[in-house]
Amino acid sequence: MINRGRFVSLRLDFVASGRPPRNARHAVAIHRRRLADLRASLVGLVCICVLGAAPSEALAQEARAAPVVMIDIKGAIGFVAAEHLAKGLKRAAAEKSPALIVRLDTPGGLLSSTREMIQAILASPVPVVMYVAPDGSRAASAGTYLLYASHVAAMAPSTHLGAATPIPLSAPGLPGVPSPAKPKSDKKEPDQDPGSVSERKSLNDAIAYIRSLAELRGRNADWAEKAVREAATLTATAALKERVIDLIAKDVPDLMAQIDGRSVKTPGGDVSLQTKGRSIVEIKPDWKMRIMSVISDPNIALIFLMVGIYGILFEFWSPGAVAPGVVGGISLILALTALSVLPVNFGGLALLLFGIGLMLAEAFSPGFGMVGLGGIVAFAVGALFLFDPSQSDIPIRVSWQVIAGMAVFSALFFASILGFAVRARQRPQRTGGAEMIGDVGEVVNWGEGEGRISLGGEIWVARSSQSLTKGQKVRVVGRTGLALEVEARP
Repeated sequence: MINRGRFVSLRLDFVASGRPPRNARHAVAIHRRRLADLRASLVGLVCICVLGAAPSEALAQEARAAPVVMIDIKGAIGFVAAEHLAKGLKRAAAEKSPALIVRLDTPGGLLSSTREMIQAILASPVPVVMYVAPDGSRAASAGTYLLYASHVAAMAPSTHLGAATPIPLSAPGLPGVPSPAKPKSDKKEPDQDPGSVSERKSLNDAIAYIRSLAELRGRNADWAEKAVREAATLTATAALKERVIDLIAKDVPDLMAQIDGRSVKTPGGDVSLQTKGRSIVEIKPDWKMRIMSVISDPNIALIFLMVGIYGILFEFWSPGAVAPGVVGGISLILALTALSVLPVNFGGLALLLFGIGLMLAEAFSPGFGMVGLGGIVAFAVGALFLFDPSQSDIPIRVSWQVIAGMAVFSALFFASILGFAVRARQRPQRTGGAEMIGDVGEVVNWGEGEGRISLGGEIWVARSSQSLTKGQKVRVVGRTGLALEVEARP
């Protein structure tokens, strides 16, 4: 039996909802269906919460397990170093790595590549930890700029940094180089040195650039200016004291433990580094980068250029040799690839090619005179000024030993090898039927006005109106098709 008061209450509820029950039993049935719907909704909500929490937990575990990516940049900063950093940043972003560690040891390098690397660091959503290591390493010139640009700057105990003055501004007495400071005078004199304006512009630009990086990362901007203006240097301990770097770490695990929990600013906002206990994925340069690092050496690039030019010239003047043309073509392509990433001085390149042209002209004339000598001088001077030093903060030039060796090789090549090829083209033709007239052969067999003779190591069909015998010497007097007309040698 249904309580009358309970029925009245249910009826009022359903009336309020717009669907009054027909009787007490109907009201109880509707109420039970609503309770069942409510339970089903609660079960569904719980399932959604559980399923939603599972991916979140999986993502959290994935984030905790993401490794720290590390790369090594050693030697001069150039195209290869910039490409290696770009690949490291891309891999770190793909791995969702908490940081990219760059183990650095460099004397400096190309200004264009340095700026490209700094722009990549500033735009990176993955924090970059620049670590000067192992012991005995340095971050000179361009390396100092990279340290100031990084989110975290660290050094191993026995390392140093600094000397960030561009090379063209650090050797007084050379063209385009600031002279030593003169005593100040009360009388103002106009600046009569045309190069001093460009020198000050270059120096002030470098100072402003490194100060902007120091202000962005909260590091010592005054010492940064001193490193550029006075080529100042610091050891790791002094750099930490001067607030140039953030910490000193004895090795990579120590570095990861010290930067754990540190907050850094990225384009995406503040990021807290979670690196302690993470695994490390070290990215090695691929085979293309290793090849580029070899051929981008100025000495190697010049050698490839010369081998390429000489190989193609020899193939041109002696068709059919094949090997010189193939080797020359490959060498020339490698040389042009290397020159495309090096700061080439086109004046030096033109002088070098002009020298080759003069030595080529000498190959067509007898003897070896002033034209050839002028070609050697032009070649040597062009090779010496082949690369523009103003585009790098370290000397980029071809060693004089390589220049001397290539100059001697060039002289010998044009005086002998190419000269022989040219003279061979100018000799009269020594093949064909007409050239066989007058040659002497020996009868191999003979009978009835026709037989065979041995001539020039070959057996020929021969005809003659004379009676000849085996072993007799004969002279060629004519040729009809493949048959020779011969007569007895007097």
